[in-house]
Amino acid sequence: MTGWQTLFYKEVLRFWKVGFQTVAAPVLTAVLYLLIFGHVLEDKVKIYDTIGYTAFLVPGLVMMSVLQNAFANSSSSLIQSKIMGSLVFVLLTPLSHWSWFVAYVGSSVVRGVLVGFGVFLVTVGFTGVHMVAPLWIVVFAVLGAALLGTLGVIAGLWAEKFDQMAAFQNFLIMPMTFLSGVFYSIHSLPSFWQTVSHLNPFFYMIDGFRYGFFGISDISPWTSLAIVGTALVVVSAIAVHLLRIGYKIRN
Repeated sequence: MTGWQTLFYKEVLRFWKVGFQTVAAPVLTAVLYLLIFGHVLEDKVKIYDTIGYTAFLVPGLVMMSVLQNAFANSSSSLIQSKIMGSLVFVLLTPLSHWSWFVAYVGSSVVRGVLVGFGVFLVTVGFTGVHMVAPLWIVVFAVLGAALLGTLGVIAGLWAEKFDQMAAFQNFLIMPMTFLSGVFYSIHSLPSFWQTVSHLNPFFYMIDGFRYGFFGISDISPWTSLAIVGTALVVVSAIAVHLLRIGYKIRN
């Protein structure tokens, strides 16, 4: 294997060896969300007139799991390596910053998509959700996982201790995920909060992903694709630059 492939394999193996914690636990969490919210709100909330609330909830939970676990993979790997001192062994290799980027983000995509697929397999039995446009599902799942994996790289480079990483996740990633339309359609919100929701890039990932299941979305999937793609390019440029200069890892 080449250098980046070796690092990629190491990162995939890192989360796979504790799969009960990194894969099974998020799937269980998503199922609990579905059981609780679906049971309470199924007869009280109707989405798009034809889609039951539980069915509406499934794609949102799948995508939420993809995003959160993609971020957790790269960010936790970097911060743990920095604190434990094992990152020096990667620094000693002749790997380029591009190799680091591809390996860390690539492994995050693998974990995110794997967890999302597990959530889908478990939750689809509750609703019988069908895929109207599978290509859109794959595109937004991969782009969303790549974007959050890249944000995880930035967070992992920036953070110097676990408290800082927890703050990044609890005050930025978690609120943006929960306020992105996972549990509701933004059309049910007042006009002011609809405008605020359109400023959240996570909303476009959720909405575009959901379009692949129902063929219905709050905005055009092409618009969502353009916004998510642009966000990925910008965030990737920042992450690659930080890796190139060795931000907080070479000093």
